[in-house]
Amino acid sequence: MNHLATYVGLLHHSEQALADSLRTVGQGHAQESDVFHLCETLARMSDDHIRSLTPIAQRYGERRSGEGVEEPERLHADGIGVVREGAVGLLRDLQDLCLLASLVQTSWTAVNQAAQGTRDRELLKLAQQAMTQNSRQLACLNTLMKAAAPQALLVAP
Repeated sequence: MNHLATYVGLLHHSEQALADSLRTVGQGHAQESDVFHLCETLARMSDDHIRSLTPIAQRYGERRSGEGVEEPERLHADGIGVVREGAVGLLRDLQDLCLLASLVQTSWTAVNQAAQGTRDRELLKLAQQAMTQNSRQLACLNTLMKAAAPQALLVAP
């Protein structure tokens, strides 16, 4: 059985959760203008990945958890529905975004390897571009965390 459809479904869901969560955090912490603008920019990267997955899903299919997937999905990306308040809340929200982005990263890594195995040039190109952009997303989120941590952990009441 080909499980690529399972990972296409996981990527679609995870990228959407990441994009939505980035926007939620950006809007929820809009008083931090750098957070707001950067989160919107990073969300657009995930939007592009989601659009690019459409022809891949048409070719390989797209299965979600519970649709013939043999093992239950233990880790899934529900995303961030509500932001936390204050400096520590921002730091925790950024950590959650990093977790989501890491799930996306490891999923693209697996799909990249499958694309090499199937010699699917279109999928390989998409996976490599998405992995590069996802690495940028993670680097930006880590930079925001580094900037937020001293304020949150040492200064905030």
